Amino acid sequence: MVIKMIKKSTLAALTLSLLTALPGGAAPLHDQQWSLIANRLFPALVDMGQARTGSAALAARRARIDACQQAPACVLNASTWSAREIDELAGAAAKAPVSTWRNAALSDDGIKAQVSRELRGVNSIIQVYGLGAAPRYPLSDGPIEVVGSAGFKATVADAIWMAKAGAGDSSLALDPSLQLAVALLDANDRNDAVAFEPLDLAHNGAALGRAGIIDWKQFKYTAIIIPGIGPEVPGMPLSARGKLNVRLAAQRFAEGVAPFIIFSGASVHPKNTRFVEAVEMRKALIERYGVPAASIIIEPYARHTTTNLRNGTRRLVAMGAPLDKESLIITNVSQSNYIESEEFAARNLKELGYAPGAIGQRLSPNELTFQPSTKSLRIDPADPLDP
Repeated sequence: MVIKMIKKSTLAALTLSLLTALPGGAAPLHDQQWSLIANRLFPALVDMGQARTGSAALAARRARIDACQQAPACVLNASTWSAREIDELAGAAAKAPVSTWRNAALSDDGIKAQVSRELRGVNSIIQVYGLGAAPRYPLSDGPIEVVGSAGFKATVADAIWMAKAGAGDSSLALDPSLQLAVALLDANDRNDAVAFEPLDLAHNGAALGRAGIIDWKQFKYTAIIIPGIGPEVPGMPLSARGKLNVRLAAQRFAEGVAPFIIFSGASVHPKNTRFVEAVEMRKALIERYGVPAASIIIEPYARHTTTNLRNGTRRLVAMGAPLDKESLIITNVSQSNYIESEEFAARNLKELGYAPGAIGQRLSPNELTFQPSTKSLRIDPADPLDP
């Protein structure tokens, strides 16, 4: 009898759960992948949507987009934010209460600047993946199909229907352009920005746990940062220069100059490689030199030297490392010289809008000191694969 009662109660609970999952009786579907991407690329806009904070222009925008009736060119252009609309919404964000934001210190230059950045990022995604504009890095970024081809047009049309289907997703509630931007990336299988999430829980947990009890004063540097230097040979997991960087890092770590090694680098070279630079360097460091995993942090998103340093700084913050203490950059001579050059400084300003930190003293042909900057915490979806 007891067993029958349990079965009946279980069946009742199951029936209830199924009924509440049916149309008309349940909350809208929540796409966890879209939520990850939205929160990664547009944290301020997600917060505004959750808090229902915005401007009168949002209703007009929604009506303008709906009037397109899914015609691709119309939807893409109607979804693009004008300079006036960006300024109006960013101004409204600046007046929103502090409780609107999950992270009160969302960016060092203020909420208005952050919202403006994110809206320009939405436009950039629409331009590149919807209208076929050239991406910032054409050799590695951009649509899956050739721009202008039948396949490209079909992918865009599919993305627009995907966005329509996801209209009720709470992560993207602020404006239909957010659904469109995420759908365009998804339709092109460009989910690079969240490929390793939850990064620190799944990949860096042991090291972050150790970082919580480290006495940073015991070490000269907070970490050894190793930027990626991928191979150009298909099927090769680690280049000769990558192997050199690993050996140099192992040597300095053995000398006790820093408690952690940060490997930074995504799957960039050669194009469509399955190997991730940070992961392969970590593997080599453990297998070849016996460095414990709890001393290694991976940063698998950076696809350029500029973002190697920016993202390395972000991992230092996640570790709780003191940013007023220097780190040590170790890499091959060519890349080390480039990092110290005026050309690299100019590239940072052009692509990031700031220097991710100050390049300090040269200690050897392979080593430079580095003072990280909190400006590196700014999220910028103008590069939607690594914002």
